[in-house]
Amino acid sequence: MTRVWQWNRPVTVREVLLDLQSERDIAYTTVMTVLDKLHRKGWLRRERAGRAYRYEPVSSREAYTAALMNDAWATSDNPAAALVHFFGLMSPEQREALRDALRVAAPFPTDPAPADSAGPPADTGETGEGPAR
Repeated sequence: MTRVWQWNRPVTVREVLLDLQSERDIAYTTVMTVLDKLHRKGWLRRERAGRAYRYEPVSSREAYTAALMNDAWATSDNPAAALVHFFGLMSPEQREALRDALRVAAPFPTDPAPADSAGPPADTGETGEGPAR
């Protein structure tokens, strides 16, 4: 997946093979099998390009990482405690990245409040005496 994400465009088996061969000896069929398995698992989509396929990620590396973190967090019986432990494992640079991410995410709306605790009704311009004129 790392290689496919790095290309940032649809890639062929041959392109991934040549990229990997710069570091180690690997067979074309091995790369083809891995890309096919990733496609069948839903991580890659593919389309025909002549006799070959072009593969591209279904989601970004960041979205994949976020999903992994969410899955790991969901396994905890005490998510708040898990976060405290996770924050304790973070480097100062990671904590600063978290602060930056929270500043970016802050404008996003939170889950809507239940109807019984939604607060005062919105001002519609109407009074109890009929429509506003």
